[in-house]
Amino acid sequence: MDKFALVLVIIGALNWGFIGLFQFDLVAALFNGQASMLSRIIYSIIGFAGLWSITLLFREREHVD
Repeated sequence: MDKFALVLVIIGALNWGFIGLFQFDLVAALFNGQASMLSRIIYSIIGFAGLWSITLLFREREHVD
């Protein structure tokens, strides 16, 4: 689950980068606009992945010897 969430967060960050640099929303372009139901679902899933990824900051790392 952690890796899946991380991949989604990276996709979200790249999309924000496209918006900031090129004023191009990749999710909206792929799924018929920001207001479409599918785009909203994608945005929500990426948002939940971001929330899940917050937990990564507070977990103990496994030490491999």
